[in-house]
Formats: sequence, C-alpha cells, structure tokens
Amino acid sequence: MNKLSLTQLKQNQRAKVLDIVGGIGIKQRLLALGIYPGREITKISHFALRGPVTVKVGRTTLALGYGMAEKIIVELI
Repeated sequence: MNKLSLTQLKQNQRAKVLDIVGGIGIKQRLLALGIYPGREITKISHFALRGPVTVKVGRTTLALGYGMAEKIIVELI
C-alpha cells in the first residue's frame, strides 16, 4: 500500500481516497464535493508554486486549493 497526498500524484493518475486529514469542517466540505474515503479520483493537472489542483470525481471536474488537496490521502490504483 503506497499512501500519498493528492498533491504528490502525477498528471492523469488514478487513485482511491483513503483518508482526509483535518477537522470536521474540511471533511464535510469535501464530502459535499463528492470526495470521501473509498472514492476513486483522477488528478488532471496542477499549477506550479502551490497553485490549485484539478481533479475528476465521477463525471465532475473540480479545482481544489493546494492546502485542501494536501490533506487528501490516496492510494494509487
């Protein structure tokens, strides 16, 4: 099992969400966006210097802030 932060994935890599490190507020926010443990996501792109991270969750494309993306722990598929 290779645990990584979402920010460490390369472009177009698929992963399964293992955990969200943070308080109840960030967990509820990500749950509302469709990101929760067990969900498969694909990292589409990221911007240099701690910019937003774009991910595909189901049929939806989301842009997450770097800090929020860093709290999502994933496992490569």
